[in-house]
Amino acid sequence: MTMATTTIRIDIDTLPENLDRSRPSLVAEVIEAALREGGIKADCSDLFSHLKIDLPTTQLAAASAVLVDLQLI
Repeated sequence: MTMATTTIRIDIDTLPENLDRSRPSLVAEVIEAALREGGIKADCSDLFSHLKIDLPTTQLAAASAVLVDLQLI
């Protein structure tokens, strides 16, 4: 059985000012840690112009709530 996954992309230029846009790999680590604290198995990476977050689709609603708290969406 395969698990459905969702990918969320966040443009680095749209990150809130409290996050260091010059260090996107660090921002990706912070986001991934926050999602994991929320019980969400996610993989977040820095891809030049945007951050990529892969997670199980079943956890999309919970992940969205964490991203709202971080002011990312």
